[in-house]
Amino acid sequence: MNASISVTFEIDAIRNRRGFLAGLGGLGLVGVAGCAPGQIVRPGLVAGLGDFNALPTLAPIRMRPDRISKITACLRPFRKAGPRLDVETVGDKTVVHNYGHGGSGWSLSWGSGTIAAKNAMSTGERDIAVIGCGALGLTTATLLRRAGANVTIYASERTPDTRSARATGTWSPDSRIAAVGATAPGFEAQWEEMCRTSYKAYQTYLGMAGDPVEWTDRYTLFDNPPGQRGGSHHPDDVRFVEYVERVRDITPRGLDLPAGSHPFPTPYARRGTSMQFNIAEYAHLLMTDYLLAGGKIETMTFHTPADLAVLKQKVVVNCTGYGARALWKDESIIPVRGQIAWLIPQHEVHYGLYYKGVSILARRDGIVVQQVGQTEAWGYNDDNETASRSEAEDAIATIAALYGRAKPLAA
Repeated sequence: MNASISVTFEIDAIRNRRGFLAGLGGLGLVGVAGCAPGQIVRPGLVAGLGDFNALPTLAPIRMRPDRISKITACLRPFRKAGPRLDVETVGDKTVVHNYGHGGSGWSLSWGSGTIAAKNAMSTGERDIAVIGCGALGLTTATLLRRAGANVTIYASERTPDTRSARATGTWSPDSRIAAVGATAPGFEAQWEEMCRTSYKAYQTYLGMAGDPVEWTDRYTLFDNPPGQRGGSHHPDDVRFVEYVERVRDITPRGLDLPAGSHPFPTPYARRGTSMQFNIAEYAHLLMTDYLLAGGKIETMTFHTPADLAVLKQKVVVNCTGYGARALWKDESIIPVRGQIAWLIPQHEVHYGLYYKGVSILARRDGIVVQQVGQTEAWGYNDDNETASRSEAEDAIATIAALYGRAKPLAA
């Protein structure tokens, strides 16, 4: 899933949390500023900044356990050295790897897929297999098809059933992408290339029917002044890289909101804007485009690399995500657990919220509520994919209590 700093306002939010909350670590911010039932938070002006910075009307969100439609958990495939993008020979197959993106799979899919597609096409083969139908597999297959290759995706699951479908859906290109001090020389520049390529590709999906990709406002709320450290950080905890400064030119800046200018009950708040993916719609669009372009999908399960021998293609792109840990016996993949409580959608809600380690994302297919913790180590090396009802209800209760303290601004 997605966990994170983000190359939109989300990056600023996470950097602040890393500075005083010890890290957001890759999950998206999004929710609503609801108060008591039926209240509408009225718009207000940011003091001294004029009408241009007026807060929009914020529709209330129904933060109640009886609104839960489902609870999902998934494991992000984190590698300290960053994604695996090398090429190796297995039997008579050339295998191009494209996995291990931590919480940045969707965000970097176009950039990472571009690298993988070039590696595959450079072999001279034009009949190519892609293993996996998640974010990386589907995007890489699309890029290969556009490059003129005959492409077949082999997977045991279609996209809606993969771990990618359980991701947060927020632009978070360096969310748990690598660990400080563990990357090879040149990785930072490679990440920037992937980031910019993906960012450019996603701009082409804005404004389309169903809003597969859209910009939304985010609000990060603090009880203490930004800059004061909160939570604990064990010296043995992993430290994730932060690359936001490399892409500041495509990163909308956050705006601190003066006390009294916003409807939230916390003394400190920040507003920004971030890109998000409505994964159900976006993945459906990707799949449709791929199949209309002549791409093929076949159901097949692989247990070991030797199983690739049954494929007719000589070039195979391995986009198995966390599944590569078992398939490729890749112990460098470290699970990072994430859970989402899905509340019934509210289509009048178009903004996000982060408070006390809880992140809320308003998507077209549901309100995403996540306990993301107040340290970077939240969910790290935890391979439990069993959904926890108590974790979900605790997260909802945290935000419900916040809303209960809020009062609408005067008109």
